[in-house]
Amino acid sequence: MKISEILLLDFDKEIENNRRTLERVPDDIDSITNWKPHEKSMAFGRLAMHCATIPLFGHYILEDDSMDMAAPTRPHFALEWKGRGHAVAALDDAAQKCRNSLVNASDKALETPWRFSFGEHVIGNAPRAAMFRGLFFDHMIHHVAQLGVYLRL
Repeated sequence: MKISEILLLDFDKEIENNRRTLERVPDDIDSITNWKPHEKSMAFGRLAMHCATIPLFGHYILEDDSMDMAAPTRPHFALEWKGRGHAVAALDDAAQKCRNSLVNASDKALETPWRFSFGEHVIGNAPRAAMFRGLFFDHMIHHVAQLGVYLRL
């Protein structure tokens, strides 16, 4: 079994978890779009859109040789809340791009080191598959769970 086939098993499951959570966000959250459970927390609408667009980060890990957050070559994600339908559509688009990149990733590419940094500060430098798991999967799971907590409050 190829590395990408193993990662796809988790990918499909976690994207479905993300979708189910986004589908539960009230469409009329305009009044609470900027609500935060704590002053250090991300605002509700921004968090929902972050969950929707985070698969683009996985796509970038698979497509780019490295990423330097101090000199980004990719645009920042659009995190403005425009309703549940917009968020689910953004997830669909981002997930399809990421999934296509994963399907097409060779074992050699996934075994190649991928560097994530902020200028000279190296945040991570490990095989692309490990960076994909740690920086994309773990990051998405964390924020989708956080969004689930917001929905319960």
